Amino acid sequence: MDFLVPSNIPPLPTYHVMNHDGQLADPTREPPTVSEEQALVWYKNMLTVNIMDTIMFEAQRHGRLSFYMVSAGEEAITVGSAAALGPDDVITCQYRETGVFMQRGFTLKDFMSQLTANRNDPGKGRNMPVHYSGKNKVGVHAVASTLGTQIPHATGVAYAFKMEALEDPTATPKVAACYFGDGAASEGDFHAALNTAAVRKCPVIFICRNNGFAISTPTSEQYIGDGIAVRGIGYGIESIRVDGTDIFAVYEATQEARRKALEDGGRPVLLEFMSYRVSHHSTSDDSFAYRRRDEAESWSSRNSPITRLRKWLEKRGVWDEEMDKKARKEIRGGVLRELTAAEKEKKPALRGIFDDVYAELTEEAQEQRLELKRLFEKFPGEYDLHEHEGGVGGL
Repeated sequence: MDFLVPSNIPPLPTYHVMNHDGQLADPTREPPTVSEEQALVWYKNMLTVNIMDTIMFEAQRHGRLSFYMVSAGEEAITVGSAAALGPDDVITCQYRETGVFMQRGFTLKDFMSQLTANRNDPGKGRNMPVHYSGKNKVGVHAVASTLGTQIPHATGVAYAFKMEALEDPTATPKVAACYFGDGAASEGDFHAALNTAAVRKCPVIFICRNNGFAISTPTSEQYIGDGIAVRGIGYGIESIRVDGTDIFAVYEATQEARRKALEDGGRPVLLEFMSYRVSHHSTSDDSFAYRRRDEAESWSSRNSPITRLRKWLEKRGVWDEEMDKKARKEIRGGVLRELTAAEKEKKPALRGIFDDVYAELTEEAQEQRLELKRLFEKFPGEYDLHEHEGGVGGL
């Protein structure tokens, strides 16, 4: 009668490729199958996300945005994993995956249009800032605030892909990829999605960004077990823990996970990327109320994924200090130009608040629409009608 005692089981190892000096941690292994050109694109994308985050956080403090979330310390997770996914793969995100959108082709104009809720926002200005909509352009579904709902959505997409492959064996193989944080892994949706994906053998990659905090709750108070990857094992899912500050490890693990997910008719895979949330949870949070300032600063200086890749590039002679200064200046200028331009754009038509809900407006919705239109006609002085398109208030 042998009970499994958790404390007697060694913790899962963490896969990594580079050390902190940008060199191979295991000099006997083959170098990453990544060209210097690819690595440069990744570096610039991570740098862009980091610089944009800094500017937009400040813009919120100046009243130019209502809300923002940064992803400092997690840039390698999003950029590196997105680089390993296929162009036809479908992605569902949480709200800290700016790098995924960036790596898959979202432009600064796309980001600024959503953040300022102007008429170029595919979401029609109806969602909070950083809740980007990119299904048509980059294969990433609109981000929702409701925590964890994107996880069963990914399982459903993957099951649809499985059925499509059975009906048409010539169809391009695709996977669903789902991003979420360690806090979302405590939601019931996480468990339901993993179990369903395992039983139905769905080609889905579950990507957990374990950054140490669920808003103000550290992982030490979230769970007593060995992280998130072991939960996948409990559902019969192949799982791995990876150094999330090492972009080569992230890329290789995601690449292999995709291969496994498409193997033998499809199956789920769970990736747990270990990192640290250097920033506050959002512009509505002060993380120093629940953690020490020097803890965040120490992690940022020792484990920056951007610095690690930069060292790798410098050792190969394809990057240097002057190039870095120039790139940072250009990126900062581009972000500020696009933000200013986005703020000057007109807002989406107000009629858009009634779109995409029902195939045909209900009687109540029709009454609400007419009432809003009458309101604009009755009190034109209290509304800037010229901010909207399509007649009176865009209605």
